[in-house]
Amino acid sequence: MIVDISFEAKKSNSYKVIIDELKEIKLETKVIVVTNPTVAKLHLENFLKLLHVKELHIIQIPDGEKFKTLDTLNMILEGCFENKLDRKSTLIAFGGGVVGDMTGFAASIYQRGIDFIQVPTTLLSQVDASVGGKTGINNKFGKNLIGTFWQPRAVYCETEFLKTLPQREFSAGVAEIIKMAVTFDREFFEWLENNSLHVKENLAQAVKKCVQIKADVVASDEREEGIRAVLNYGHTFAHVIENQTAYKRYLHGEAVAMGIDMANSLALKLGLIQEDELLRIRNLLMRYNLPVSYKITSPEEFYEAFFLDKKSHNSKIKFILPHSIGNFEMRDDIPKETVIKTLGEYNA
Repeated sequence: MIVDISFEAKKSNSYKVIIDELKEIKLETKVIVVTNPTVAKLHLENFLKLLHVKELHIIQIPDGEKFKTLDTLNMILEGCFENKLDRKSTLIAFGGGVVGDMTGFAASIYQRGIDFIQVPTTLLSQVDASVGGKTGINNKFGKNLIGTFWQPRAVYCETEFLKTLPQREFSAGVAEIIKMAVTFDREFFEWLENNSLHVKENLAQAVKKCVQIKADVVASDEREEGIRAVLNYGHTFAHVIENQTAYKRYLHGEAVAMGIDMANSLALKLGLIQEDELLRIRNLLMRYNLPVSYKITSPEEFYEAFFLDKKSHNSKIKFILPHSIGNFEMRDDIPKETVIKTLGEYNA
């Protein structure tokens, strides 16, 4: 299956997401494949058999969100310089969301921008992170606060790679699938309630559905100036959780699951969803062993951390909230006391 990402205003940014149809990649350029030791051990040998390029180099970066830093970015850039890549060269991101974000960022700034290709190997990166052109790194102030918008030349999503995912990594990706269903497609959410993603055919169908949803959203709002912000449902809370735990305790999707539950609790207070809907979403998250509770020791401190997020603007916090299942609202007018009261419920 092929999904087109098309940008009317800038057609040169358009590309294809190819799902379960990776046979070969042919490039008459120098190529660097950026990966990590975990992915390299499992898949790199077979992946390299699919590459037919002018000159090939491999860079392995440390595995994990805590290494999504300027130091690691510099590793990639130094590899580009040492191997004398030029402006016609290509980077290939072969790994999960961290590898994809950092490779895309490096591609966007090396010699003012070179091509890159995404080959995501985790469920989270296939259904979300690899599509849309967001790149970036973390720092002590928060997640992805340094980065660019830089679209890949192509994305290859192969569900075969997902067979080797640890259960936690798999579940982390499911959180992003549920996120899209809750905000954009009630029928898809109901399908998820009734179908297990541990079944290969169901998983492939879910990946395709999420790519289609994100393709439509990104094509209409490349730089997150409107509807694309809805893809951050749960993330406003999740990014604070990740920062408070130094990106070590939870996988990104696990933090998103807790953030979704917090966003839903806020939506319930505002009358946007019913309690039975909150429980249905919570139960679906818990079915895949995703955490839905996080101990907030200081609601005031947690609230202030929102303002370090990219989605805050003019001293207002933008919250993405479900409006029933299958719809959404973007709100920046929620009283502080309402938010603090919601955060206070997560102190047990």
